[in-house]
Amino acid sequence: MAGQTQQLSESVVIRSLRRFRDRYFPNSGKVVKGSLTPVVDAVGEPQPGSLDSLPVDVQFLIMTLLSPADICILGATSRYWRAMVRDPILWRYFLHRDMLNWPSIDHVSMPQLELLDAPLINEDESLDDREEWSDKGMESKVDYMSEYLKGCPSCRQQWLPSRPTYEVVTSFLQSLVPSSEPRYAMLGPGMEQLDVSLVTRLLRAPDVLPVSGTPHRQINGIGSGISYMFNNQHKFNILTLYSTNRAEREKARLQQQSNSNKLFTFEGTDDSGYPIYSPAPQVQQVCQVVDGFIYVANAEPERGDGESEAAQIRAVLSCAEGSATRPLLVLACVSRGESEEVRITRLQTSTSRNKARCRTPCVNIAKRLGLPQLANPWMVQDTVAESLSGLLEGVSWLLRCSGVKLYGS
Repeated sequence: MAGQTQQLSESVVIRSLRRFRDRYFPNSGKVVKGSLTPVVDAVGEPQPGSLDSLPVDVQFLIMTLLSPADICILGATSRYWRAMVRDPILWRYFLHRDMLNWPSIDHVSMPQLELLDAPLINEDESLDDREEWSDKGMESKVDYMSEYLKGCPSCRQQWLPSRPTYEVVTSFLQSLVPSSEPRYAMLGPGMEQLDVSLVTRLLRAPDVLPVSGTPHRQINGIGSGISYMFNNQHKFNILTLYSTNRAEREKARLQQQSNSNKLFTFEGTDDSGYPIYSPAPQVQQVCQVVDGFIYVANAEPERGDGESEAAQIRAVLSCAEGSATRPLLVLACVSRGESEEVRITRLQTSTSRNKARCRTPCVNIAKRLGLPQLANPWMVQDTVAESLSGLLEGVSWLLRCSGVKLYGS
């Protein structure tokens, strides 16, 4: 069934592109063989050149093999390609195809998922009826191209503005000045339900995040947390909040059941039927002193209680003063990652690109936890407990949001 959906989507895109091409080159049958430049007939109508003369399905295949940045560069080569690569149906197809494989998403780059559930625009409203040279014609009811480019991780990194030299020097000098150690509260079912413990691996991975000590600042019923060193320069502290004692957690994990969560008290439901929780007193005390939150979500397939988790996240954020400015890092965690060979094979096989996944995609985790509705800055990062892959990217984002100047970034 997935393969049929993929094939139907491709046929819709190709049909849209073909209709536009037929309109742009109404006399395309008059192509001069061997010509490397577009031909203009007696009445001034453009004629396709060598690349333009390829069948539309071949042109589409070429675009599917290019990176988003390369597609934009292709659009700068001619007026024809400038209009062709802006087809909204094309970028809606790319969104459906790629966003489930993005390793991270945040409050700035999150696509508007409701746009993907909307009915396909009428083909007559696509590139088919747009005059490429008309600014009005370049407008679209939904700018899927912008949605894709703002969300794609490679585009986010590639098109970030470079930092002036003086800012790099300033960051280096600031790194030499001792600063306060940011503290973060870490909680969530991903710490307790996985076969591989993220917390245990973190303590035993000095090559990833060396442990730099245990502070003397104590919180009743919680302790002082553990301090780590990021990039051999910046210390930060993590206070781990478990839902219950170790024996109960291990029993629930082996039986794949949800254990009673002593961090929250269930207060009932609101008018819409969503659960309401209040944090335990010790959790409220933690929320008053930390600089941000790390929520470890269970990203293994068909795991997680979205409504309860979303309600508990809102309860934690709302009980802290000035909570709207405190960042929330969500680690979408699985026990073990797929091998590189399996991942490459899955990405290269169109029929299995978005099935047989070993994890829940970041965009689905964000939707499940209700993150787009939060006022706080947030990020979801794919993480593997066994290898700790993805963890440093998440910690880097968290420190930046807390005002830490990272040298060399």
